[in-house]
Amino acid sequence: MRHLTRIQDLGPEGVEQILAQAAAWKRQSPGPIFQNRLLGMVFFNPSLRTRTSFEAVMLRSGGHAIVLDVGNGVWKLEDRVGAVMNADRAEHIKEAAPVLSRFADMLGVRAFSGGGGDEEDELDSVIQSFRRHVTVPLVSMESAREHPCQGLADVLTLRENFGSTKKLPVTLTWAPHIKPLPKAVPNSFLLTAAAAGCEVRVAHPPGFELHPQVRAEAEAYAKATGGSVTYTHDQDEALSGSRAVYAKAWGPATRAGHAPGDVAALLASYSGWMPSRRSMSRAAKDAIFLHCLPVRRNVEVSDEVLDHASSRVVDTAENRFHVQRSILHWLQST
Repeated sequence: MRHLTRIQDLGPEGVEQILAQAAAWKRQSPGPIFQNRLLGMVFFNPSLRTRTSFEAVMLRSGGHAIVLDVGNGVWKLEDRVGAVMNADRAEHIKEAAPVLSRFADMLGVRAFSGGGGDEEDELDSVIQSFRRHVTVPLVSMESAREHPCQGLADVLTLRENFGSTKKLPVTLTWAPHIKPLPKAVPNSFLLTAAAAGCEVRVAHPPGFELHPQVRAEAEAYAKATGGSVTYTHDQDEALSGSRAVYAKAWGPATRAGHAPGDVAALLASYSGWMPSRRSMSRAAKDAIFLHCLPVRRNVEVSDEVLDHASSRVVDTAENRFHVQRSILHWLQST
C-alpha cells in the first residue's frame, strides 16, 4: 500500500514518474479513471486551492470526495500516544483513521504546524499518526513538515516554462510577513527542486535556517540528480542569473527564547527582503516568479511582481490539479 506524505516516499525516480504523468494528462485527459472511487479529506486547517483541486480531480475523473473539517461538524481529533483525553479532543486518530478507511478508497489529511518549533514539526505527529493507522492509501494535503503536492506543482511549472530542470538555476528566497509561518512549503520546494536536478540557491536572513534533516535530504537528492543546493544570507547574490524565483515567508529557525513581540520585531527588521521589480531585475531576463498562495500583497510580495507578466502563481495553482490527479492514480497503483 502506497502513501505520499513526504517527497521521500517518491525519491527522484518517483518525482519524475508523477511529473511525466501529470504533464501527459494535462495535454490529454485520461477520462474517468476514478470511477466509483471515493476520496475522504480531513482538514484541520483552512484551504482554498487544496480542497478545490482535490475535489475537482475526483469529480472530473468519475469519482467523489467527502470533506471533513475537524472541529467544525467533526470531533476534534487527538494524535498523542497515551493521551489522557480529558480536554476538548473527543476522538483519537487511532479510531478515526481506520473507521474512515472503511468508507473511502483513499484519504487525504491537511494538518499545519502546531507552532511548537522545528523539532516538533520534524516529528510531523498528526500526519504520521494517520499514516500508522489508515488501511488505505494516504496523501498529505500539507503537514507540519512538508507540502509535497505543492512542491510537485511548482516543478511542473518550471518544466513547462523551461523544458528541463536539469541544472536549472532557481532561487528559494525568504520573504517578510506579519507573523512567523511554517516551513512546509519552503521545505517541499527545496526537496522537490533538488530531486528534479535544479541548482537551488536558498536565501534567507541569519537565524531562519531550514531544519538540518531537510537540508541533508535535499543535498542527497541533488547529488543523485546532478543538481546542487547552496545557502546564502545575500538575496541579491542568490537572485543573480536565476531563471525562477520562489518567494515564501517562514519563521525563525527556533522560537525558543523569543517573546511574540521579539519575533514580530525580527520579521519587521527584514522588510527589505520583499520581492520587488528591483530585486527581480537581478534574475535572468526570462526569469519567472512563483509563490504557493495565498500571499499578502505588499507585505510578502509587491504588487508589481505579482501582477507582472513573469508571474506564474496562477499557473502553479492550476498545476495542483494535474499533479494531484497523477498522485492519486499512483497511490491506487501497485
